[in-house]
Amino acid sequence: MSVHGTASGGMADAVWRLRSRGCWQEAADLLRPQAGRDPAAALVRAELLIEQCLFTAEHWERAEDALRQAEAGVAGAEHRAAASCARGFLAYTASVMGRRDRLDEAQAALGRTSALLPPDAPGRPLLDFRRGLVAENLLHDPVAARSAYRRAHAAAEERGDRLLHSSTWRHLAGLAQGDGDLEQAREGFRASLQLREDLGFTVGVAPALASLAEVSDPPEATRLRAEASRLVQALGGVPVWLAQRLNAVPAPAAPPDGRVGADARDGIS
Repeated sequence: MSVHGTASGGMADAVWRLRSRGCWQEAADLLRPQAGRDPAAALVRAELLIEQCLFTAEHWERAEDALRQAEAGVAGAEHRAAASCARGFLAYTASVMGRRDRLDEAQAALGRTSALLPPDAPGRPLLDFRRGLVAENLLHDPVAARSAYRRAHAAAEERGDRLLHSSTWRHLAGLAQGDGDLEQAREGFRASLQLREDLGFTVGVAPALASLAEVSDPPEATRLRAEASRLVQALGGVPVWLAQRLNAVPAPAAPPDGRVGADARDGIS
């Protein structure tokens, strides 16, 4: 079962269907019995609950507890690296959502992951992507972010990891938008949207629609935002940071530092 991808078969299919609709807790509950005896399942369960935090800005203790359980059961360098990568992502998520500044923890955890992984390891593309997130949204270093995203982008395409590929397209497009290259931004946002629609990653479609709207002509932008708003409503107001911007449903106020929703590209995920 893949942490970030869409591995098929039995339990993985059921978990994917729930995850793609934003039912992270239900997916995690399915994995609970297996997580107690299988380090890989424990890591997938932790990643699901961390993703829930990113989309809802809630349930932090559930994610922390699941990750501590996964960390306690790791065996071997590959699992230690995956657990460290998840720890870095949780710290990043807490920081970017404005809950608490954990930049140092995120950088240290992702650095440990890099030390544990050989250059061609299966976990390297996800690590590169997450280092790009930290560079873009916490360090505000677009040059470093672009370099990390490009490495992850090439590897995701080569390995056929379409979900990760949708995210690298999205973030490279966001950087192009920031540089004023709207044509390249449109290409990337369209590719990201297409991949997420093809995969059925419903909870990730609304952010893709909203991002594409930012670089589209006014009539098309209006249509895309309306479609994104309908999806957010159908999913109960997630992602919360997009619900706030679209005013799709009542959502919690942004934290005092204003980080959530401050970027019109919604480039936190």
